[in-house]
Amino acid sequence: MAASRIRIGTRKSAMALAQTDEIARRLIAAVPGLDVEIVKFQTTGDSDQVGKLLPHGGKGGAFVAEIRSAILSGELQAAMHSLKDMPGNEDTPGLVIGATLARDPPGDALVLRQGVSIDELRRTRGKGFKIGTNAVRRAAYARRLFPDVEVIHFRGAADTRIRKLDRLEMQRLPDGGAVGPADALIMARSGLERVGLANRIAYEFSPQEMLPAAGQGIVAVECAANDWPTRRILALIDDATAHRCADAEREVLWVLNGHCNSPVAGFAAIDGARMSLTAVVLDHAGGVFIEASRTGPADRPRELGRAVGLELLHKGAADIIERSRPV
Repeated sequence: MAASRIRIGTRKSAMALAQTDEIARRLIAAVPGLDVEIVKFQTTGDSDQVGKLLPHGGKGGAFVAEIRSAILSGELQAAMHSLKDMPGNEDTPGLVIGATLARDPPGDALVLRQGVSIDELRRTRGKGFKIGTNAVRRAAYARRLFPDVEVIHFRGAADTRIRKLDRLEMQRLPDGGAVGPADALIMARSGLERVGLANRIAYEFSPQEMLPAAGQGIVAVECAANDWPTRRILALIDDATAHRCADAEREVLWVLNGHCNSPVAGFAAIDGARMSLTAVVLDHAGGVFIEASRTGPADRPRELGRAVGLELLHKGAADIIERSRPV
């Protein structure tokens, strides 16, 4: 018998709520009369807008762990996550991804303060400029693209970060100090679109310039593995293409045993019956760059992800990942 009520957990940020509202709309359209309740969580990562995420267990510990616990306890039937925030190198026993929505544009974008241009950043190699981000992957790519730039720790919801950029505000640090102000930010294009700030995109990086994080642009709905009524309902809104791409990209993370401090990127695409997958491992400075690309049957995504991950290990990715591991 299908469930008649689903409680979905989500973060309180504007972006997370927009994503969860979309899930609710799709569920109600698929199952008329379904009662969908959205439960808002103030996660550790949302409460601490100053510190780095690593002490909280990375994005997984900061944004995912508390909501996952609520599913396991039976408080929730499901949870919305941005897939890139879900750790890919570890299993959470008892939970599965019940659905993924169709992928939003996965690329990264540059947001600039007034008076700064992408041409100027390129011409100067970033010298004298500060780019703000909290993502180690984006930071590594920024140093690779603009070798003389200063990358600074920058936290907050999308609208908060842009407001600090425009007002030339400093970013507070956990030790009581501050950095900034920033001249530019690197952010996910899909996130900017979801909160109505796509007009602030000054430049969108191509995958060749900045490969997305594994799962970037994909909204995932997680549920209990043994909750078959909920799984049957979630399957009705699952996008098979996005789900297969997610499986391939996350398999790379699993094989690499990467951690939240590892600059790792991965992106899969499907064309007919074939899937292509590219993954990259960088060092924090962006100077060491290992890449692997393969194609395979679209209906065997984990196999392809495993092959790409093993190729990266063969090329020396494990050493880079180990050096980036927190002391």
